[in-house]
Amino acid sequence: MASFGAVNYKFFLCLLLWLWNFLPLSQGNQHWHENRYPFIRNASSFSSPSISTTTSNNAYDYIIVGGGTAGCPLAATLSQNFSVLVLERGGVPFTNPNVSFLENFHITLADISPTSASQYFISTDGVYNSRARVLGGGSSINAGFYTRANPRFIKKVGWDAKLVNESYPWVEKQIVHRPKFSPYQRAFRDSLLDSGVSPFNGFTYDHLYGTKVGGTIFDRFGRRHTAAELLASGNHDKLTVLVCATVQKIVFDRKGKRPKAVGVIFQDEHGKQHEAILSNDKHSEVIMSSGAIGTPQLLMLSGIGPKAELQKLSIPVVLDNHFVGKGMVDNPMNTMFVPSNRPVNQSLIETVGITKMGVYIEASSGFSQSNDSIHCHHGIMSAEIGQLSTIPPKERSPEAVQEFIKNKKDIPVELFKGGFILSKVANPWSVGELRLNNTNVNDNPVVTFNYFSHPYDLHRCVKGIRLAIKVVQSKHFTNYTLCDKKTTEELLNLTVKANVNFIPKHPNDTASIAQFCKDTVITIWHYHGGCHVGKVVSPDYKVLGVDRLRVVDGSTFDESPGTNPQATVMMMGRYMGLKILRHRLGKLAGI
Repeated sequence: MASFGAVNYKFFLCLLLWLWNFLPLSQGNQHWHENRYPFIRNASSFSSPSISTTTSNNAYDYIIVGGGTAGCPLAATLSQNFSVLVLERGGVPFTNPNVSFLENFHITLADISPTSASQYFISTDGVYNSRARVLGGGSSINAGFYTRANPRFIKKVGWDAKLVNESYPWVEKQIVHRPKFSPYQRAFRDSLLDSGVSPFNGFTYDHLYGTKVGGTIFDRFGRRHTAAELLASGNHDKLTVLVCATVQKIVFDRKGKRPKAVGVIFQDEHGKQHEAILSNDKHSEVIMSSGAIGTPQLLMLSGIGPKAELQKLSIPVVLDNHFVGKGMVDNPMNTMFVPSNRPVNQSLIETVGITKMGVYIEASSGFSQSNDSIHCHHGIMSAEIGQLSTIPPKERSPEAVQEFIKNKKDIPVELFKGGFILSKVANPWSVGELRLNNTNVNDNPVVTFNYFSHPYDLHRCVKGIRLAIKVVQSKHFTNYTLCDKKTTEELLNLTVKANVNFIPKHPNDTASIAQFCKDTVITIWHYHGGCHVGKVVSPDYKVLGVDRLRVVDGSTFDESPGTNPQATVMMMGRYMGLKILRHRLGKLAGI
């Protein structure tokens, strides 16, 4: 009886944990997030005032365009003292299981429907990518890895190190966890050390040369905690978050010497337009936090950008600034397939090798454990939109994409039993740009990253792939996977054939590592730039040449901080919120 009672107790405890973990995310428990976030509403609930009838009751001290990785912590912080309106074009992450569970990570990226949390775009390079369309931004669709920036980055951008070190923990205490550390990641860690990526720095958020285990925004149950949860720490009485609110443009008062932002026009989920107005105070601001794609795009749609480009689309020019959209950079990534003769559990990024040669080495595993998983549409991770970089632009036809689909269906399940080693080039020197495609904010702009256009990036990619090969050939991996040690050409050939980003085979892609880099380049979603400091914004991120308009997001970066940027982008939201409050209120800010 005692044994039976113990079993029942364990079963009951597991059931409670399951209910706690899963039920809040079900559609049937909608009130869960409504009770915790009563300030989140659909955009159609907004009552638009006219400028002539604006009062202190229907105007806002701050309007934040984009409830993403930076926008959420920024809003939570500013709302401590001032009225804040957040306008997010996507929905909430809380009731979307594809967003909220680690096991569905690839399904989120696979969803390319108009209402998906992940909006795919293809750069002119032929590489498919993703931008977030959901409250929480990139933290709602990424691989979850959390690691701080290199102190050199903090010094380079001119941030107050003391305030930075107060802002990171504010994020970490609320949504960051220690990973479970899977057997695959353990084999990867030991292989990195065996390959000379040392010392082992253990579990740490800090950016240190060698091998380390970082944080994750997935808890021990595999549930994602996004930047949207940081909103809970805001002042509920002063914070309004509208979802499905797509900002069309920023509204300016142009009667004075300099254009002045006075509000924004946005569209709700039913297509109705609304106008949100700033309070009549010189400190009130519209703050752009729409990311490296959305922010420069919306600035140009609002009339701030290269005059000639704006005039081609009949956009009234508010400010001629040819730097808007320039300096776009994406960190190129290449993968190395690791076959396995044993079942591999799913893991996202937990361990990273930080090298002094300018590449970061990471690992993931277990995304194809069923026939359905392998042969379904995987969005940017699938053959359907294979990178096409070896096909001339004019030949990238729907027929070519359909050929990829056909090829993928013929790939045997066994080829996908294993994982991947990822090699990312840090701080690439290859630079591109962003231009408007049309005047529809819902459509992606035209983006070019010019991967490997600078020879130094290709040189480092070759070094990274050689290191990845060394890691895969390590005894720690062969002992774990129960596979024989494979030659370099065999590994490259396996990767070309079995990589989920299925790409046409180039005659030299297994003979030349440089050609392999070019043929198998993909993204790791760390694109940045378009609104650089000194060119589009000032050191305190105010848009140059206009008043009451600021940018707080990764579009201001000229490099991606740390190995993975989300920690620093969230910290930036908190940091800039504190800076703005302290500048405006001094000691009265109270924080």
